[in-house]
Amino acid sequence: MSDPVPRRDRLAIGELAARSGVAASALRYYEELGLISSERTAGGQRRYARATLRRVAFIRAAQRVGLSLEEAGAALARLPGDRAPSAAEWSAVARTWTRRIDERIAELERLKGNLTGCIGCGCLSLRKCTLYNPDDTAAAQGPGARYLMGGGSAMSRRP
Repeated sequence: MSDPVPRRDRLAIGELAARSGVAASALRYYEELGLISSERTAGGQRRYARATLRRVAFIRAAQRVGLSLEEAGAALARLPGDRAPSAAEWSAVARTWTRRIDERIAELERLKGNLTGCIGCGCLSLRKCTLYNPDDTAAAQGPGARYLMGGGSAMSRRP
């Protein structure tokens, strides 16, 4: 049986980590999630095709725009695993990313507005704040910083 990827075109995990700037532990995790794959040598060492560098770069780019690893995996599933994506393939993924970036921008704008208002107040306590959280009404929406997470407008809660 012939080897689909010549040995010289394979990278050990340390080489992949050094070339991609991603820790070996993260690469093993990506592999566990099915985002990348490797073959094993007779001694059990991982060997990655050079095309894996592109996949790891894609994962890092996805994370930078705020995509989860699950979302990155869904996008990778739509792209070829053994070659660079075509312009049409990349365009389809980019449209998805554009929507996600727009959502993230809106989320950051809400955070910026709420943070500015809170700092202006000076109390810095959403539990006690009569402006943003009278009678701790945010607690009914669940744990965490509900207004900052987009669980309703803090400004609409004004007394």
